[in-house]
Order: sequence, then C-alpha cells, then structure tokens
Amino acid sequence: MHETITIVSGLPRSGTSMMMRMLEAGGMQVAVDNIRKADEDNPMGYYELESVKKIKEDASWLDGVQGKVIKMVSMLLYNLPHEKNFNVVFMSRNMEEILASQRTMLQRKGQTNALDDKEMAESYKKHLGEIIKWLNESKNMNVLYLEYNNLIENPRDNAEKISSFLNSKLDVDKMVDVVDKSLYRQRVSRSETQGVTAQSLSDFTEMTLKDQEKAKVEEQLKSLGYM
Repeated sequence: MHETITIVSGLPRSGTSMMMRMLEAGGMQVAVDNIRKADEDNPMGYYELESVKKIKEDASWLDGVQGKVIKMVSMLLYNLPHEKNFNVVFMSRNMEEILASQRTMLQRKGQTNALDDKEMAESYKKHLGEIIKWLNESKNMNVLYLEYNNLIENPRDNAEKISSFLNSKLDVDKMVDVVDKSLYRQRVSRSETQGVTAQSLSDFTEMTLKDQEKAKVEEQLKSLGYM
C-alpha cells in the first residue's frame, strides 16, 4: 500500500538504525535529512528526520513521507494521527545492553542517566508495556515485533519475516549484508540475553508508568537526542 507509512521504532540503542539500513538496502525509500551526523555511537548514521521530534506540535510533514520509512522513538508514537495507516517495525533488545549503550552515549556527551540502571530499567519496561498495549489496540497500526539480539544471530530469517510483513519484494540478500556484527558492542552473556529477550513483550502490558517516571523517561530520551 503506497499510502502506508512504515515506521521503525523502539527504545534508543535497540537496533533501530540498523533496521533502517536493512530496509533501505532491501529497496525501500527512507525519509531522512542527515541533520544528525554519524558519530562514534552510530558510525553508519542515525537515519533520522528532525521533523519527527516535533510531531506533537506539527504532523503535517507526514503527508510527504507516505510510502516511505521513518525512524521514531517509541514515546512519540502516541502522537501519530488516527486517520493514517502505519506499518510499525518495533525493535526490542536486552535491557541491560540498552542501558549500557545509552550510558556510553551520554558519557560521550558529558551527561548522565536520568535514573540509575535499576530504576531506568523498570521505567522503560513500564513504558514498553503501555506502548505495546496501545499499538495492539490501534486499528491503524500493523506491527511486527523483532528482537535485536535474535536478528544479529539470524539475519536472513528476520529479513524474510520483514519482507513478508511489509508485503514487499525486498532484496533479502542485501538486507542480510548490512547486518554488521562488529557494531554489536554492548553484550551480555548468551544465557542472560536469551533469558531477557525470550520474555514476551506483552508481559509488560500490566505495568503502569507513573507521571514522575514518564518525565524521567522523556528526560533521558531528550538527553540522548531522540525527542
């Protein structure tokens, strides 16, 4: 469907930039402005569109990205208009790895986490539960949930799954080629990774993010440059 907008989403450092590269390599047109330049944290580029961060104030730019792919941090998904249709590729990753990667990113900026790791993990899990429940209940959202850790280990299986989900004849071989395991720099042991990512994302949907926790999550996302 040409009018459907494809969105790559998730928490920062969950593999969203890599997914954008995969979709671009597969033959999809990505909507980016390259205002945020590649750096040590994302040497292959961030694949971002600055307008995305202002969607709460102005969503008119969505008319210009129909049929394309954009990247949007999960907290901003709530601002998507109901009258448009979206395919959402939602990335998850081992929480310990996400937090370690975010911490490294903030340290390079001379900043610190909004909360300690334990509190941040709990707040993120509550946020994930709420946004996943919202996505599953939204009639204009078609969602594919993928695990970064599994994608790194099984790129072809995941690329084929993505192509099928988008009902598109994507170039699976080229998608697989851009999966660079050398960029998987924040790792926990295999057993720990499986123990976290094997847990269904829907397990988080009974949690509620309090206003104070939401403010801290948004503070963290803004510090990282995603809102």
